[in-house]
Amino acid sequence: MSSEQFLNIENTLFTAAMVIYLAAMVLYFAFLVLKKQAPGKIADGLTLVAFICHTVALVTRGIGAGRLPMTNQYEFATSFAWGICLCYLIFLWRYKFRALGAFVTPVIFLIIGYAAMQSRDVRELMPALRSNWLGIHVASAIISYGAFGVAFAVSLVFLLHTRMENGSFMKEHIPDREKLDMISYRAISLGFMFLTFVMISGAIWAERAWGSYWSWDPKETWSLITWIIYAIYLHLRISKGWKGKSAAIFAVVGFICVIFTYIGVNTLLPGVHSYA
Repeated sequence: MSSEQFLNIENTLFTAAMVIYLAAMVLYFAFLVLKKQAPGKIADGLTLVAFICHTVALVTRGIGAGRLPMTNQYEFATSFAWGICLCYLIFLWRYKFRALGAFVTPVIFLIIGYAAMQSRDVRELMPALRSNWLGIHVASAIISYGAFGVAFAVSLVFLLHTRMENGSFMKEHIPDREKLDMISYRAISLGFMFLTFVMISGAIWAERAWGSYWSWDPKETWSLITWIIYAIYLHLRISKGWKGKSAAIFAVVGFICVIFTYIGVNTLLPGVHSYA
């Protein structure tokens, strides 16, 4: 098949994934509102189907473009949404926390919706992007941001926990505050580990591409701010046993910084990462 055919397939799969994510989101809401198992089980299945479509879309995009699909706003946004879904499915499998889907799928849908509004043109790579570090650096960012997205959703559940109806259905499907706090902590730990690798690989790549490990580019600066926020969270958690509402709020603020680092910086603060 030609590159154009692969890109047409990618476009179809991307659209299908977005529609299925939307359907899963609606069913997760129905699961919580109606307190029925069936919508939740169907939503789990649809989320997995959407993830598979999304994965194949990224693969066909890469084949059609002849490179890793991680080099512009559209490609990173759709990969960002994919990373959140991947981390959500891992945590769903690990903790059987189906109700979390009602909080994660809206985030996935908003980010993939943002991707849909970006240009999907395939352009030749800039010289700075022609490096083996591209896949390592950006893939680490996708997993990192995905884990932070899950931590954000879990923290929202934590903050809303006392306002939720205290019935048997909610007790069965929503963990207590202590377990929610622990799940958020583990997601942030995973995200922080990968974000640290993002910073290190980015510095090495920058030195090879521009001759400097650090140039205080807006995206570098905001990535550092985000890293510091999560580093403070982990430091207080480990050394002071910090938990509860303040920790959950910190996790929410951290993810807001993640979103600004990606969307806000690219839109408002042009720099050497403006193409990303």
